[in-house]
Amino acid sequence: MIYVRILVMLVTMVGVPIVLSRLKVALHTKILIGLILGAIFGPAMGQWAVHLEPFGQAFIRLLIMIVIPLVMASLIIGTASLGDLKKLGRIGIKTVGYYLVATALAVALGLVVATAFSPGAGLDPDVQADLLQAYSGTNQEQLSAMQEAPGLEEILFNIIPRNPFASMANMDMLQIIFFALFFGIALTVLTEERRQPVIGVLESVNDAMVAMVEMIMKIAYWGVFILIAAVAGRFGYVVLLSLLKYVLVAIGTMILFSITFYPITLRLSGMGPVFFYKRFYEVIVTAFSTSSSNAALPINLKVTEEDLGVSRGVASFVLPLGATVNMNGTGIYHGVSTMFIAQVYGIDLGISGLVTVVITATLASIGAAGVPGIGFITLTIVLQALGIPLEGLAMILGVERILDMTRTAVNVTGDSAAAVWVAHTEGELEIPAAAPQEG
Repeated sequence: MIYVRILVMLVTMVGVPIVLSRLKVALHTKILIGLILGAIFGPAMGQWAVHLEPFGQAFIRLLIMIVIPLVMASLIIGTASLGDLKKLGRIGIKTVGYYLVATALAVALGLVVATAFSPGAGLDPDVQADLLQAYSGTNQEQLSAMQEAPGLEEILFNIIPRNPFASMANMDMLQIIFFALFFGIALTVLTEERRQPVIGVLESVNDAMVAMVEMIMKIAYWGVFILIAAVAGRFGYVVLLSLLKYVLVAIGTMILFSITFYPITLRLSGMGPVFFYKRFYEVIVTAFSTSSSNAALPINLKVTEEDLGVSRGVASFVLPLGATVNMNGTGIYHGVSTMFIAQVYGIDLGISGLVTVVITATLASIGAAGVPGIGFITLTIVLQALGIPLEGLAMILGVERILDMTRTAVNVTGDSAAAVWVAHTEGELEIPAAAPQEG
């Protein structure tokens, strides 16, 4: 049997890239095919697929590698090009306001759907015991690091970096955004003669980063295949089946939010939802496979500007901020997961508890890093605010990766939908001519 798995691994490792590279289809179609093949071959490869995961992680690291220079260059250029501090403040208020409202609505929707379908009620006691035993003690270091939610004052104070270069090294996105905005504002104060050389260099850096995105995405289908195969090979479908109702409620709610709230936003912006999703599809697949808003940010910037018609100034402000603050999918995950664990333990949250979940989950998303698994960690903040045992997290850890992939896709979609809306309100949205036929 072991030789069969080795043979399957070698054939898929060599064969899949060759076959996909020769297909005469669009890149996003190749990525989707790679995702499907990974889900099919992963369980057959088992742990051998897991051993290949570092190659998939290398693909993620390539994308993350260019995030900081791309965000810095595009955000400074965008801010300097605005030339109007009142306009910058207006865009900032619209963006943050949209993100907070959207996340709060997402959490509330998760609570409503989870209350209606009760995914935690009636869970087999033997399954519950097996899940607690199998995953108890996992990620204890991460859980212990999130004992308290940072206060709003602390969050606002920490936005100001003590050392912007250290912030870049640590990928503290809010601090990086603050410094880039401040730098861009400072450039607007300078004369055109003093400002233009700096902007010229940054424009070259931005163009080079975009070129790097295009090169990296040429191997995206291979990286996606390995990442999905590793997930399927590690967990198989046994754990998924035991928590099927919980998974279906969580993912179903995310899909419901994506086909209701986002289309409303897009319609208000004059853009057809069909057109949006057809153009944005590549970003969704990338976010789903990498489970990282930061990893998807470079391709998101490119698609939102070039394919959706959002101006560089708006996209370079709204999207990096959204990768850190806007967590609609994570908010739904918090709502559903909190209700699931509470139902398993027989805890009645009541109206006050539900309100606490909405407020706490919304605030917990602010400043959270756009990296894989962060939603699971910030969930501890919500559970502690309600007095729900953290041990309950062990029951959902087995399907965490699957939900992380889905909520990341929802998160980045919300970022771009917000950028479209903000650009529309500012008169900086130029929808391509094909929009009427596709939307």
